Order: sequence, then structure tokens, then C-alpha cells
Amino acid sequence: MKNYGGWAGEVLRVDLSTGRISKEDTIERYRDILGGTGIGYRVLWDEVPAGTVPLDPENKMIFAVGPLAGTGAPCNGRTAVTTIFPTCWPKPLVASGHMGGHFAAQLKYAGYDGIIIEGKADRPVWLSIRDNLVEIKDARPLWGQGIRRTSLEISQELGPRSVVASIGQAGENLIPMSVVMNSVSHSAGGVGSVMGSKNLKAIGVVGSGSIPIAGDKAQWERLIKHHLSLLGANNNHVVPSTPQPWSEYYHPKSRWVASSGLKWESADPPVEVGTCDPHDLNRIAYRTNIAAYLLGPQAWRHTVRGNGCTGCPICCHTMLKVPGAAAKYGIRGVGQNTCAGLLFGTTFFKNMSGGFRGQRSLEACMVGMYLADDFGIWCAYGQLQRDFVKLFYKGYIKKALGSREYESFSWDKYDKGDPSFLFELLPKIAYKRGELGEALGLGTGYLLERWGIEEAEWSKDPDTRYWKMGHARHHSSEDDGQCGVLINMQYNRDSQCHSHSNFSRNGLPIAVQKRIAAEVWGSPDAQDAVADYTPMNVYKARKAKWAILRKELHDSLSLCNWMGPWIASPLKELGYRGDDSIESKLYSLSTGDQKDRKDLDRVAEKIFTIHRALTIRDMGTTDMRTQHDKAPGWAFDDPEDHPPFTKGTIRMDRADIEEAKDMFYAEMGWDRTTGAPTAETFSRLGLKDVGDTLAKRDLLP
Repeated sequence: MKNYGGWAGEVLRVDLSTGRISKEDTIERYRDILGGTGIGYRVLWDEVPAGTVPLDPENKMIFAVGPLAGTGAPCNGRTAVTTIFPTCWPKPLVASGHMGGHFAAQLKYAGYDGIIIEGKADRPVWLSIRDNLVEIKDARPLWGQGIRRTSLEISQELGPRSVVASIGQAGENLIPMSVVMNSVSHSAGGVGSVMGSKNLKAIGVVGSGSIPIAGDKAQWERLIKHHLSLLGANNNHVVPSTPQPWSEYYHPKSRWVASSGLKWESADPPVEVGTCDPHDLNRIAYRTNIAAYLLGPQAWRHTVRGNGCTGCPICCHTMLKVPGAAAKYGIRGVGQNTCAGLLFGTTFFKNMSGGFRGQRSLEACMVGMYLADDFGIWCAYGQLQRDFVKLFYKGYIKKALGSREYESFSWDKYDKGDPSFLFELLPKIAYKRGELGEALGLGTGYLLERWGIEEAEWSKDPDTRYWKMGHARHHSSEDDGQCGVLINMQYNRDSQCHSHSNFSRNGLPIAVQKRIAAEVWGSPDAQDAVADYTPMNVYKARKAKWAILRKELHDSLSLCNWMGPWIASPLKELGYRGDDSIESKLYSLSTGDQKDRKDLDRVAEKIFTIHRALTIRDMGTTDMRTQHDKAPGWAFDDPEDHPPFTKGTIRMDRADIEEAKDMFYAEMGWDRTTGAPTAETFSRLGLKDVGDTLAKRDLLP
């Protein structure tokens, strides 16, 4: 380690079956795959047998971070939790959940780049990490408690600087739709039941160390300021949502909502956010208010401040204070979350008194956050709520439930958009009570199978936005045409990839986007305006590959792919250009391991190829093209039957998507017929051992 910065130097291995705790050298085993998902995929490939199911003791959970976690790099707070995923349908496959917050930094300060959890404890336990002192402790007094109480109890023992990653009752009860959560509201979705199956209630960590930087400290400081100058608002939206005195452009759908006269009115005293000139790096946190963006102007009255992860000045979690919700529903009057988590309660309802930007909607948000973030229930980016709405209004719930269970719910409250209905519904999911609670906790694919609903019906309906393998669409054709479709095809859960959508939705005029696209991907034709798509071309395939590699790179370095990449910036003097080499610059200077952009992209390709190999191995087929890389029916339909490549539609053309696969597979070095990596590709990426193993199983094209 003396030759490297960035990494902490060790990975913890905890066998809950035996109680044995050991350590292994990060550099020796994992340096060539960085950290994060790189470590997770490699451990699953090397150590978890094909066919292992999520709740088996033989399955492993890998909490891993990268060399930039805990450094001064902006947006470095990500922890990847990789395992065999419980909501992937019809067969569990590899996937990762990702959580922000402060867990990643504290793990590094304690001296660790990751934790490999294996086996199963014979009783509820929690893992205590105080630097070199690592102990498995009795969690029986905590079992049955929510995430908030668990986090409080453990942090009181470990001290105020500690961070606790915990499951709630949903994870304890092995609900597939459950999370691991740290730092109040930062969760890794879909993995809580795996932790619960191991009788592991929580991991508490506090460290007294620091992360050394290998390069010159003055150069590091200049690089950090350069990176900060490239940041936009949430999702790297680089123009404001309204005209500002400093701005050449604006876009009404931008998440950069700051403006003169707007205040965090529930702060004491209230704080005016101002116009936020992008050159003022001390006001980055004032640009974003996700609550105001999603819930409308009323949210400013209730905003206390933004909150976020280690090293992130953007602070995308909005803290809200709604005293009326406390008085009316008996919950805490202060809550915080972002995006789908913030909307957890509201989106269960089809009807809402006062509309979905009114006071009732705000109250539903507070109730939903309060319950879901304590029980540890996952919304899967709103798929749970969208499913519920359709299941009720199409009569599926009434048909599936016995009359006694159905009549036990206050459906009149639900139909009127009364947030108190959530006190009836969410505990049922967390405790697996009744047919409805158990079915909703399974995830879409398994729910449809349980209730005998045709998958084809669900997957073609844009109202439920269902993608393959039981997961929600995540920035697919609605954001970036063929590129979004290709990315959503690759993963075994929602893709969690924002590389492409953060660019297509950044607010810059399409002419500027096309100029930047030409510089990054070789042609302005790589970029289309949203809902004005053109036929597939090779430059879009290059962009899709780039987007996936940036996602895996960020997940392995511990950079937030929700805030980056940073190929565009708010700076007019740079022509709104960002820096596509910022990741390699940060990596090289922090670790001392010199890699340029192409070198680091090759590492990212290696990491993603292990993911592809795991998927092939566990599916038992090389035919990824037809068995795995599938798009739902709604991607090829339009409500008004507008043809593909017509302005205003996101409808795709089936033949064009097949051509998109051809081009993407060629960029990746995969076999065109099957979509599987070739022996040559495995060898080129230093994965000959992986290719050889697949060859022995007759799983190479």
C-alpha cells in the first residue's frame, strides 16, 4: 500500500456461520477492478456457485467502495451492494443496489475498501467496526425494530461520527422489495431481504483514519476546484429552469431551480437561494431543491435545507418541515429524501385532493417517507406504486383477495387520496401480512406469476412502465431513444444508469448538445433531441457503450452516476463543455496509478464484462440477444399510432432496435448472433480465466 493512495488497503471478510473475521489485501487482489461493483462482480464470479438463489447462505453480499470514496473528490459517497438479486424474474441473477450517504467514507476511514458477508448467523446479529476492532454482536434486542431506532441504538454505542447501514422489518421478513439504508434516507434498493436472510440486522462503522493522496496536494486541490466548476444541479442539469441574469439559456424542466427571491422558508432564519452564478462555487448547494421541482412552489415554504452525501455540494435530498403532517398523522414533522423516495407516498394514489402539487400530496410524501424509510420498503423507482394503482383500478386486487381481506381495507379513503390509507397498506407489506401484503412485496414479475396475470399484458402497458425481468424502466426511450433502450436491456434490474439521460436532459439547446456529442462520440448524430429520434447509427452505439462504462466506472470508483458524468458544464466560456477525463485525472492523482481516459474505460469494460459473464453463466445460455436483451411491447407502440422517427413520439422501430443491437455488440466485441462476449474479448480484457470457465460449460459463442 505504501506505493498507492486512494485505497484503504484491506477488504473485510465476515463469515456469519462460523463467526470468523478475516482480512485480505485490496491491492493484491482487487486493484485491477478498482472497487465497488468491480469487487462485487469478481467475488460472485469466483465464490458463488451458479444457480445460487438470493436467500441461500451460499449467496454473498459485497459492500464495496472505490479509491475515491472518502477523498475530496466531489460526489464520492456511493457504496455498491452486490449480490444475487431477489426481485429479478423469472430467475435470480447478479445485480447491485447503491446507496449514498456517509457509509462509504466511514468504511474507508476505518481502513476497509469493502466487506464480504457470507454464511448465516444462528441468531440476529449486527456487525460493529471500529477501525481494527471488528465484532459480531447480538442484535436480538434490535430485531423487530425499524431502521430509525436501530440506527439510533447503534450510533449511541459507536459514537456520533458513526454510520449505520440497517434493514427494517421488511428486510427481516425477507421481503424482496426491501432496502438497506444509512444516513437517514440513503438506501440500496432490493437487497434488504438478502441481509435479513443472513440474520444480519445492521453494520455500524466508525473510523479514525484518513485517505492518503499519492499526488501533489496543490495539484489535487486545483483538480477538485476544476471538477466543482463543471457541476450543474441535480442530474447535472447545467442551465437554470427560469431566466437568470448570468445565463444564456434556460429550460423549464431543469432541476436547477434556484432564483432570486426563492427561500428555504422553514430554515431558521430563512435562507434566500439567489441566482447562483455558476462561478460561485460556494453556492452550488442552493441550485437544487428536488422537492420544489417535484411538488411545485409550495415546497419552498416547507424547505429547511438540502442534504447529501460525503463530498457532494449538490445536496439532492431536500429536508422538509411540515408541522401539519405531524399533527394530523402522528408522525415526525421533519423528513428528507430525493426523487422516487420523496414521492413514495404520493404515487400510490391516482386521485389526490388539491392535485399532486397540493397540500394533501405533500402530506402523503411525509407519511410515505416516514413509513417506508423506517420499515425499509423499496419502491423500485415507483414500480411498486404504479403496479398498485393498476391492480386496484383494473380489479385485480379484488379478484385475488378473499372478501374478508379485501373488505378490511378502507378503499374509500384510498380512492379519495387520503394519506392515512398508507398506515393500512405499508405495514402489511413490511410484515408480509395477508395476500396483498405478501404479493406486493415480491416485485412485479413474481407478483404477476402468483396472481396468474399475463406478463405480456403488463409489459406492453406504458402506464406500468414495466421492463424485462420485473423491473421499472430507467431512462430508456423516453429520454434517449435507442441508447436508452440498449442500456435498459443490459441489466438484471432497472439499469440505474444516468450517464446518457443526464446529458440528454441537461437543458442545453440541441445544437449545443450535438456539438459536444461530436467531440465525445465522433459525430453530432450521436445525439437526438428528446422525442425527435432518428434511425440508429454507429455513433449512438458508441454513446450507449460509453454510458454503461461510465456507470460501472462511477460505481467502482465511488462517484455518483446520478450527478455525473461531466461532459457538459454550465460555463459559457468553455462552450458548455465539461471534461470526459475527470474520472481518470482524479483516479491517477489520488492513487498514483497513472491511467488515462482510455485506460480507465478499459477497466470499466472489464468490470461490465464480468457482469455479462455472470448473467450468461446463471442463465445457462449464450443467447443473450433473444433471451435477455429484450424490450417491452410498449416501446414499439404509440397511443396515437404515430410512426417511429416522428417528432413527438418515443416509439421505437423493431427492425431498428435489432440493428442497434448489432452495432452495440460490435462496439463491445460481442458475438452478433448471440450477444455474448467472445473468447478474444475475454482475453483482451484480461479475463481469460472467465472465458475458459464459460468455454468448459459450452457457454462461449
